[in-house]
Amino acid sequence: MKNLDQLAVYCGSSAGTDPAFAEAARATAAAMVREKIQLVYGGGRLGLMGMIADSVLEMGGFVYGVIPQALVDIEVAHPSVTELHVVETMHERKAKMTELADAFLALPGGIGTLDEFFDAWSWNALGYHKKPFCLLNVGGYWDGLIDFMDHATSSGFMSPKRRSQLLVATTPEQALELLDEAVTAATQGMVW
Repeated sequence: MKNLDQLAVYCGSSAGTDPAFAEAARATAAAMVREKIQLVYGGGRLGLMGMIADSVLEMGGFVYGVIPQALVDIEVAHPSVTELHVVETMHERKAKMTELADAFLALPGGIGTLDEFFDAWSWNALGYHKKPFCLLNVGGYWDGLIDFMDHATSSGFMSPKRRSQLLVATTPEQALELLDEAVTAATQGMVW
């Protein structure tokens, strides 16, 4: 990897029903540590979030957690991350993760994952950053969302250029490669 140093990973605070989701979290952690990419994530200890953080830490990687005080208060903060940033609101969490990360990757998750992912995309569209984003489509988990993005484009609510920004990978290695290429392009002045 040339320019991808810190990656924000959005994913579920539960493990989901398919064991492939947990395996994807662990495989993503392993790929990141191999490539010396630091994890930026939501700071939780539960679900896929906890699994990816635990895996990165077990392999000697660096983990930035960003978590609102309200979640710290109910004891869902990961106790062992390398660096924990405690913020007041979810908006501040997303802003801090955006500040820390070079790119964004969404593993399977629910409304929180979608909220974070779409904020990253919309902030890019508004020119707040030029950082790329990717869906890790584990076992077709994101197929319906990808189809909807195509529908939004064909219905005139998203430009083909904006739609083309959505990177989709089926393996962690492919995701990291796509994101690194996009980060590299952005650093060379190409619009992202």
